Amino acid sequence: MRLARLPFRLLLLVAFILVGGLLGGAALRSVVLLERLMAQSQASAAAALELTASAQTLAERTADMERAARQSLILGDAVLRRRYDEEAANARAALHRLAEQGLDAARVQRWQDQQHAIDPLVRGPAEGALERERQVAQRFREFDTVNAAIAREVQQLITTRNRALAERLEAARARMTQQVVLAIGLAALLAGALGVWLARPFKRLEEAIAGLGQNRLEEPIDIQGPADVRRLAQQLDWLRLRLVELDADKARFLRHVSHELKTPLAAVREAVALLEEGVAGELNSRQREVTRILQHNAAVLQERIEALLRFNAAAFEARQLHRAPTDLLALLQDHVEAQRLQWQAKGVRVVLDGRPLVLPVDPDKLGTAVANLLTNAIRYTPPGGTIHIALHDAPGRASIALRDDGPGIAPADRERIFEPFYRGERQPADAPPGTGIGLSIVQEYVAAHGGRVALLDAPGPGAQFRIDLPHA
Repeated sequence: MRLARLPFRLLLLVAFILVGGLLGGAALRSVVLLERLMAQSQASAAAALELTASAQTLAERTADMERAARQSLILGDAVLRRRYDEEAANARAALHRLAEQGLDAARVQRWQDQQHAIDPLVRGPAEGALERERQVAQRFREFDTVNAAIAREVQQLITTRNRALAERLEAARARMTQQVVLAIGLAALLAGALGVWLARPFKRLEEAIAGLGQNRLEEPIDIQGPADVRRLAQQLDWLRLRLVELDADKARFLRHVSHELKTPLAAVREAVALLEEGVAGELNSRQREVTRILQHNAAVLQERIEALLRFNAAAFEARQLHRAPTDLLALLQDHVEAQRLQWQAKGVRVVLDGRPLVLPVDPDKLGTAVANLLTNAIRYTPPGGTIHIALHDAPGRASIALRDDGPGIAPADRERIFEPFYRGERQPADAPPGTGIGLSIVQEYVAAHGGRVALLDAPGPGAQFRIDLPHA
């Protein structure tokens, strides 16, 4: 909870430190383990060299012992005998080092027994020296066998230690690999969890901003998260409340203005009607023409006020969708059937193509949008013409296309055709002028569904509109 109160930048820094610390700890542990393995490898190599050197020294000193012993026996020289003792001491030192490094005690004992058997022969009296020299030579040939066995055991010992070191290295490598993989997995998991945790408030901010853009102002904006995100959410909620106030002010203004205009307008129309009926005296032809002009413009003004109220009501209702699974093809068929008298009376044919397609929509508001497009098409299509309505299921969206055989939309009107109270220049001569809010209401209701309505380039005469609705 304390972390959640920190600003987003500090939380992001903490996340980087946690992930970096985990990976850095794994890397540091791997380095320490690698250095330990290198030290063990160096120690094993040094021990192998020392073993080999000690074995070689033992063999060399044994050879020097034999040479000094046999020469001392043949020549009877005390100096050569002392040299034999020195070489024997050096050989015993090499044998001691081998014993310390793991040489089999039986091998050591056999070498020592062999030397103990030679020592009395070397130190015997001068009489029989030649005979003892032959015995010494025989003993040293046996010494060669002992030294060869020691050398083989030393090599076997080195091989065994190298194999054990290799096994330890492999086990350490596997353990290090497992730790690194585990650290990477934990870092990825931690990064993903922190990313989701840190991104969740921004997702809700995005949804809140989208809600404001779609005029869903009844839902309070309350987003928990870092301190700066919560401050931004509070500012968005203030903006929502401000938009609610402005929307309410606009609605009140329109109601008041409409009411204030309708009351005197009704009085004007009543007064004009009384003048036309001759209540204030008989009117001449010019006066009757003036009253007809006044009556016509008062009716037009009243129609404009009522259209303004209808558009304001439609814009408000567009924010309150009541979605339900609806078969769009059946919805189109119902509205085509509802206006059958209008298009049959004008001698127009309506063709509907498509397959059943169920989407969660508000059937009343979407039906109103379809009805407005169909009414416009009937109004502009000449007698004997055809209105084509097609329902398509495209990837990710459903499309409702409507095309008529009328005069089409003038190029100068295409950019403003969906503006409230705008009427294009190509108005039918045999029909009263429209209010200019039908297409605006279509746009409001389609946009409330998350879709869009567009005026397309028709391949032939007439106008073609298309409503695109998302599947979700």
